[in-house]
Amino acid sequence: MTAQERGWAGARNGALLRLMREVGAGVLVTTDRNVEYQQNVAATGIAVVVLVARTNTLEDLVPLVPALLDALGHAEPGQVTHVGA
Repeated sequence: MTAQERGWAGARNGALLRLMREVGAGVLVTTDRNVEYQQNVAATGIAVVVLVARTNTLEDLVPLVPALLDALGHAEPGQVTHVGA
């Protein structure tokens, strides 16, 4: 599911993590490199995977998909994993 599909587009990180917890979502995939510094991810119980690329365009993000899939298989609640550069 995406934030947009759920009607959560524009939700700030803290609100987004709360909404995810309420519906039982387990992993947030984001390009926001600051989420781990702005939120207490450990307290949320949500695993966070941060995609790190030169830009947020599909051209730069698509090559990260294999590593993302691997990271999703190992994501732990309350932990942050970085995928990419």
